[in-house]
Amino acid sequence: MKKKDIKFETGLARLEELVADLEDRGLSLDKALASFEEGLALSTLLRQKLDEAAGKVELLTRDAAGRPATQPFALDDDEDEEDEPDVIKF
Repeated sequence: MKKKDIKFETGLARLEELVADLEDRGLSLDKALASFEEGLALSTLLRQKLDEAAGKVELLTRDAAGRPATQPFALDDDEDEEDEPDVIKF
């Protein structure tokens, strides 16, 4: 199975195992480095999967006539800013 074919939940479980392994101070340097490299690759893959999923999400809104409509969900890259939360009006 290719890495890209891994389900998100399976990849996340493996990433959690790798983190637990790295927290074990009894790992050899070689094993710790291999776990770290695998974790980085998995982290990148899982982030891509999350970005793809977010791109497919649409918000349900209403148009000016009150009819249901959809619009793409926009990722907010400025999460650290103290802006008011977005409000969806129905």
